[in-house]
Amino acid sequence: MQKTDHTFHYHQPFELESGKTLPGFQLRYTTLGRLNASRSNIVWVCHALTGSSDVTSWWSTLFTEDSPFNPNDHFIICVNMPGGCYGSTGPLSINPETGKPYFHSFPALTNRDIVRAFDLLREHLGFEKVNTLIGASLGGQQLLEWAVSKPEVFGHIIAIATNAFHSPWGIAFNEAQRLAIEADPTWKENDERAGLNGMKAARAIGMLSYRHYTGFAQSQSERSTEVTEDFRAATYQRYQGEKLAKRFNAYTYWLLSKMMDSHNLGRGKESVEEALRSIRAKVLVISIDTDILFPPEEQQFLAKHIPDATLKTLSSAYGHDGFLVEFETFKKIIKEFYQPTLRNVLV
Repeated sequence: MQKTDHTFHYHQPFELESGKTLPGFQLRYTTLGRLNASRSNIVWVCHALTGSSDVTSWWSTLFTEDSPFNPNDHFIICVNMPGGCYGSTGPLSINPETGKPYFHSFPALTNRDIVRAFDLLREHLGFEKVNTLIGASLGGQQLLEWAVSKPEVFGHIIAIATNAFHSPWGIAFNEAQRLAIEADPTWKENDERAGLNGMKAARAIGMLSYRHYTGFAQSQSERSTEVTEDFRAATYQRYQGEKLAKRFNAYTYWLLSKMMDSHNLGRGKESVEEALRSIRAKVLVISIDTDILFPPEEQQFLAKHIPDATLKTLSSAYGHDGFLVEFETFKKIIKEFYQPTLRNVLV
């Protein structure tokens, strides 16, 4: 299994949906496996909010020898989205116009900006077609934007725990997290650690939307009736915040949560439904029955309006995070989606 990290540099001004311009950018991307002679085995992955281009670090079980996307047969590519903090241009990058990090001056991005950047990389790599595009959550939003804007490119798309437009409920969760970052007195500073304690609190808030009552009951219940403080659920929340703070920054967390809020496939079009009807790929939509952040009715809406889409619902105690946990079930659903010609389709 061959895994390689790459960097794509774009040296021209890049106009954003907001009307602002980035003076060029770079994208960090990771490839796994080998491209076949016909270039028919490409599997492009769109990562979620705090993910990176290295799918082996957060979704590894989906890309193993017993997976429908065996890296011995397929060429897997994942790109750290612009605004990220894993090698692509983001708030901690140097602004070539000032010679200093962007910090708070980094412009707002939308999912449409992201997929336009991805598409420039696709063209640079000479990929006229992409066999499969797969993504969940924020990555699923980008997947749908890309499939709408370039319907001729994708043969299959797998949209997991995502939506056609972000809900008031989801926006409220994100705003609560940003309020936690704002409450950190260091947030206004131009420093790479600005807002870090606020982001820890934001992550704890976010965990309540990523997980489910049942999952917390199973994993964080006390083993004794005598406990009156330092509850397992409380220390778990603190642990999640501390863990993220070691690998992420508040600027990117803020920026990408805003990006998620702005997601709406219908913007500038006749309707959301009309946008979904333009998708030409063979589509698998996967929902998680306990997902409160991207609830199943949002995936039902996708499947209703995307032509001939297949909808599958996964049962999990882990809520939205089920897509990072229920690997065996996901692999089974995906294999069924491609059968009976999985190997002929992807190799």
